[in-house]
Amino acid sequence: MKTNMEDIDKLIKETLTEEEAKFYEKLDEQNVFQMLGGLFQGKNKWIMYMMNVVTVVFFSFFVYCTIQFFDTDSTNEMIKWGFGSVVFLLGVSMLKIFAWMQMDKNALIREIKRLELQISSLSSKMTE
Repeated sequence: MKTNMEDIDKLIKETLTEEEAKFYEKLDEQNVFQMLGGLFQGKNKWIMYMMNVVTVVFFSFFVYCTIQFFDTDSTNEMIKWGFGSVVFLLGVSMLKIFAWMQMDKNALIREIKRLELQISSLSSKMTE
């Protein structure tokens, strides 16, 4: 299977212009760190910066609530601090899930662009 994909990639690169070939290379698969870096590029990078600040704040509140939970002797206070810990931990989890969904969206967009480029490349070769 790998050689078949390499053959297709080679065929596509042969039909592309130099500029298109450079663009095609940029669309190659990324590792996790490159995907994380990709979150902070584009039009919505300010949202990711803001969400990371909120994540740090929520995590700080989670740690504070957890410390207070273990410092109190009253059952009612334990319930309140425990509930606060759970709420802030859920907030951190939801923000992280959103970031992972954005990474997945970026990977899908990159793959769709590769498909579009492949289709246009192959269709131009067929019309020649």
